[in-house]
Formats: sequence, structure tokens, C-alpha cells
Amino acid sequence: MTAKSAFIYSPKQLGYRFHDNHPFNHMRLQLTYDLLEELQAIPQSLIIAPRMASDEEIAYIHYPDYMEAVKQAGAGNLDEESAYSFGLGTEDTPIFNQMHEASALIVGGTLTAVEAVMSGQYQHALHLGGGLHHGFRGKASGFCIYNDSAIAIEYLKRNYQARVLYIDTDAHHGDGVQFAFYDDPSVLTLSIHETGRYLFPGTGQTNEIGSGQGYGYSINVPIDAFTEDESFIDVYETAIKEAVEFFKPDVILTQNGADAHFQDPLTHLSVSLKSLHLIPKIAHQLAHEYCGGKWVAVGGGGYDIWDVVPRAWGSIWLEMTEQTHVFNDEIPKGWIDKWQEKAPCALPQSWLDSPKKMPTIPRRPEITEKNQKTLEQALYHIRREKNTHKNRP
Repeated sequence: MTAKSAFIYSPKQLGYRFHDNHPFNHMRLQLTYDLLEELQAIPQSLIIAPRMASDEEIAYIHYPDYMEAVKQAGAGNLDEESAYSFGLGTEDTPIFNQMHEASALIVGGTLTAVEAVMSGQYQHALHLGGGLHHGFRGKASGFCIYNDSAIAIEYLKRNYQARVLYIDTDAHHGDGVQFAFYDDPSVLTLSIHETGRYLFPGTGQTNEIGSGQGYGYSINVPIDAFTEDESFIDVYETAIKEAVEFFKPDVILTQNGADAHFQDPLTHLSVSLKSLHLIPKIAHQLAHEYCGGKWVAVGGGGYDIWDVVPRAWGSIWLEMTEQTHVFNDEIPKGWIDKWQEKAPCALPQSWLDSPKKMPTIPRRPEITEKNQKTLEQALYHIRREKNTHKNRP
């Protein structure tokens, strides 16, 4: 392992749990951790337990009255009408016991990852429990109570005066993070997501490019439903490379939702593990090229927790630690034997998806063409800025 990396994890993070039938299930953390352990890919010396975020740190982004509502809701002391006004007690974000404490641990995990990298002890850090990108300053949204990524970015700004590039490849638009820094030129947010025409949260159009001093520092690429690997990879590679070159960040923070996969039950994209392996690979390369290796990665969406998420998220760590040779091997039998009885489906045998499982895309040429036009619209303003500088005498 040439770049020292930190893995932020504790079984206590499984306490962020709404109810047994809710699609957001952090058992995926344990499944991913166990898979990597079975591979003997995580030395104990690289595992760091997450700390609890303080109220002061959470207040970097969230309003005090909202934080108090979360505390009261988790203690069973918030009436239904008040809860709804804060986005709590909804179908997406039900109330559960000690929700403030569970959420503060998630935020603290992402701050632990940031501290590991910015202290110089590690070049990279992975916190799969984080990536809750829909939370707003005064409202829960889309399974997200506190927005750990937004808090981490503000933490990076205040404590390290860092220019932060935030890259979000979740199938759902990273709305909470984008709007937290919409007028801030020290943060560039890049979100590549399924178009909001049919998918929550409905935002993330190409014309959402920032406001005030932050005008031009938000980039959105809303790709079409049923986008497959070839088109996704082309869009991703082009967008991330041009964004990094334009912004020249001090640190890269990637949100790695695994719900763009064709098997995900909540979305309509059609990429495979091929794309989900490539996402961290390119981010890794660019972090070394532009940021001295400073790369913090968090989790996000991903609702096929048995088949897809452990392979997708496991690959982030394997990329960080340069152990991707295992992609040529089968999934460890010990992991399959441990979890198969509990799984509602057959567990995967290999790191990549079988071609037999890949869906047929009837409108593939049209989707590819549309995504190219969307990409051109999304990058128009930074390409124009680049050409303006190039042509100045």
C-alpha cells in the first residue's frame, strides 16, 4: 500500500436505522466491512472508530432549533405537527430512538476522515457511513437527518482554509450539499445523477450553476434514465477531469452512492459494477495529480445491500489501498457462507456483474446522444471561462 489510508468504522453506526422495512439499511456497512475483512484487506492499524460530532460542529450547517427538534424527536418528546415542519416523522425520514446521537456519530465519522487526511497522517480516508447529502439547514429530507458532507466541507473551510471539490455520483441529486454552498466560490459541487423528471429530489438541472460570488461553482449533469456504462463513464470522466482542472482544489471529497446500479430498487439508471469501480479509480488518480493525494470518500445511497453495495463500496477501499488485483478473483467463499442464509437473494460470486444479468437498453443511442448534449450544457460555463483566460493577451 503506497498511500496510507484510513478506514472509519464502528458497529455502533448501525444505530442509524429507521425501521425494519425502511430501504435505508446500514447493515450494508457491516456487509462491506466483513467482505474486506474476509479478503484480509484492512489491517486493524488502519481502522479508526468515528467520534461523535459536537453540537457546535453540527451547527456549522444546521439551525439550532432544528437540532433541538431532532433531539426531542429521538427522545419521544416532539408532537407530530412540529416534527413534520422539520421533515421528521415522514415516510422517508421516520423518527427513531436517539436519532440525534446516531446522526451525530455519522457526522463525526466524516469529520474523523477529514482530520485523518488533513493532519497529514493519511493521504486518503473512507467513511462509508456518511454521504447523507439531502439534509438541509433546518429540515430532514430523503433519509438524511444531518448533512455530514456539508458539515465536513464547512469544517475544511474553517479549520484548514481549503478549497474543496465535492463530487457526487449518487443517482439522486446532491441537493443539500449544493445549496449549502451555492454562493461560495471556495467550494465546487459536481453532481452526476439521474434526471429529476421522475426521481427525488427533482433538482439538479444544468442551469443550477451557483449564485452571487459562487456563480459558476455548481455543476450538474442530470443523465437520462437507463443510462448504461459506456455513456456514464464518458460523462463521468469528462466532467470530473474538467472540473478538477478548472477548480484546482486542495482536497477532494467524493460521495459514492451505489444506487446508479441497474439492480437498485429505487432508481432507473443501468450502470454495472464496471462503472462503480471506475468512479473511485479516477478520483484517486486526480487526487494525487492535483491535491497531493488528499481524498476523503463517503458512502451515500445504495439499496441493494446484499449484492451490489458490498462490492461497490468494497472497491473504493481496494482502490484507495491499491489492492484492485482481487477484482480478478471470486468473492470469498467465507463471506458468502456467513451471510447467505440471511440474504433474500443469491449472493454474488464475482466482483463484476455477469453479462447475462445486464439489461437490454432499447433507446441506447438516443440516451447516449442526449447525455452528451446535457454534458455540453453542464460544462459550458467552465469551458467558456477557460477559453476566455486562454485568449487574454
